[in-house]
Amino acid sequence: MTDPTTAALIRRYYDGCTDGDLDELTATLHPDVVHWFLAPNVGSAPVRGRDHLARYWRQVTRMIDARWVVDHVVTDGAEAVIEWTMFWRPQGAAERVATRGAEWFVLRDGLIAEIRSYYQQRPSTTGLDGFPYAERGYATAGREASDVHPGAVHHRAPPV
Repeated sequence: MTDPTTAALIRRYYDGCTDGDLDELTATLHPDVVHWFLAPNVGSAPVRGRDHLARYWRQVTRMIDARWVVDHVVTDGAEAVIEWTMFWRPQGAAERVATRGAEWFVLRDGLIAEIRSYYQQRPSTTGLDGFPYAERGYATAGREASDVHPGAVHHRAPPV
């Protein structure tokens, strides 16, 4: 069973990442948040602290024209696991690609206190071989939204 309040908090966090909106991001993050990244991704060192993480995502989204879409959410008390799709533009590329990943969230005081991120970012679309993304309501090329996160299409970082 998925707690709708937790799912809404996570979607709000990703909308803030996509928009590069510092106020929106800090409203979702615990002051002592830590975000862990899977090595060997570029920039895989952990990011610590609410303001630092918010500024980090604002910079990233502007650099790669990113949009995050929450595809699936499972919650259990103060923890949640999600699957997501990030649409982005590799440097010099004309077309956007989709990177798929999963993250584990730990909540404290109703805010995101820890994120453990599992994905490999490559300059081409990634995904599970043969998985029926469209049939399951996940984000796909040409539909940068999902059944779980239909409002994702309304978010985009302003130009630098």
